[in-house]
Amino acid sequence: MSHDRLKVGTDGVTRCWWCGDDPLYVRYHDDEWGHEVTDDVRLFEKLCLEGFQSGLSWLTILRKRDNFRAAFDDFHAAKVAAYGPDDVQRLLGDAGIVRHRGKIESTINNANRLLELEQQFGTLYGYVQQFRPPATRLTVHSELRATCPESVAMSKDLKKRGWSFVGPTTVYAFMQAMGLVNDHIEGCEREP
Repeated sequence: MSHDRLKVGTDGVTRCWWCGDDPLYVRYHDDEWGHEVTDDVRLFEKLCLEGFQSGLSWLTILRKRDNFRAAFDDFHAAKVAAYGPDDVQRLLGDAGIVRHRGKIESTINNANRLLELEQQFGTLYGYVQQFRPPATRLTVHSELRATCPESVAMSKDLKKRGWSFVGPTTVYAFMQAMGLVNDHIEGCEREP
């Protein structure tokens, strides 16, 4: 494949270019990215990890994901919401995760906000459905985007509800990761 937005891997499979050749990244691309996720624990995890990724490579976060899960009680919101100052210190000392005080405190804050949101909408999955953009197909000639009107709207709404580290680009990456949008390039053999 000669186009720079599609890449043929060493296994002969044509994929979106961004996953490169790293086996972990390829597995993420093939098995997770763009596949619909309905489980609230995994959705909360994805939203938190997208916040931690801000300013970093997603591959860095992916390599630390198991450590994040262990450090944050597998992203069970009720457990994370109960974290206090001792937990923040514990997390700041954990070399297996990104030790950024603002992002750690944001995760705790957002767990509390999620519990509030679930009272109103029942589930995080139910909440995000109102922001599902119209289905589109990315071709090798499509303009790649970092946001969409719906990610901007979700970001504004979450911020209004007290969430943090949920800017429009972070929210759009979350929408891609959890399958609310499908940004696999047309011709990618691993498109869900």
